[in-house]
Amino acid sequence: MTVTTSTSIAYAGEPGAFAEDAVLAAFGDVERSSLAAFREVFEAVASGAAAAGIVPIENVIHGTVRENYDLLLEHELVIVGEVVVPVRLCLAALPGQRIEDIERVYSHIQALGQAEAFLRSRPWQLLSTYNTAGAGKAIADGQERGAAAVLSPRAAGLFGLEILADEIGDLPDNRTRFLVLTRPGAGATSPQIAGGSTRTTLVVAVRNEPGTLLAVLRVIAGHGLNMRKLESRPSRERAWEYVFWIDLDGAAADPTMAAALDEVRTVTTMARVLGSYPSEDH
Repeated sequence: MTVTTSTSIAYAGEPGAFAEDAVLAAFGDVERSSLAAFREVFEAVASGAAAAGIVPIENVIHGTVRENYDLLLEHELVIVGEVVVPVRLCLAALPGQRIEDIERVYSHIQALGQAEAFLRSRPWQLLSTYNTAGAGKAIADGQERGAAAVLSPRAAGLFGLEILADEIGDLPDNRTRFLVLTRPGAGATSPQIAGGSTRTTLVVAVRNEPGTLLAVLRVIAGHGLNMRKLESRPSRERAWEYVFWIDLDGAAADPTMAAALDEVRTVTTMARVLGSYPSEDH
């Protein structure tokens, strides 16, 4: 099969979405493609319709984006970087609207949850959308009065909305971690990641027997590696069995890490390295 190539960076959401902020932070003002769903980002990268893709994997408040863990396992893509984006939320509406005029508030379900204390202070109807920036675009396109969106100030400006309340998030230091994905050996533009540390992400499966996961953790500890994260997801092959996602400090090519990975493969039924990549200090 011939794979076409593109120089664009794919992300899910409308222009102004936090995912586009991640693209700008990782690559600068490059050609980029806004897609409707995470799966479309993975498929665009896998097919060569995009040189790279950026997807969220974890938020400080709401934890991991489980769908993207499953899509990582499903697709043969490589993690080549990460970027952490501050999540600054505001309430915005059509010009001339006052906060007293608002009856409905639209946003992504996670953004609504991240501003829950503010939003519950008034009897607004809260309505979820697929994307924060998309909520603002819908209000602007439909000239919907009596409605507001929870989104970033940059997105509000892009759609000509006025900010009624700024910094409405429950947690001032709220952030989302995004992963940069490419095809293996694609040689896509490298993201510009600050910090200088390296992280390795792998996924493993173990037998459904006592002590099998402990054996993996003992290997990691025995080689003196620092485990940043351990996440379980249901296996798609057998009911009530799980795969485990592990983030480790260090590069897979480092001799200590390489020896540990070789030993991990002896105590697992599946072990796959998703990538070793520059990691922001956070």
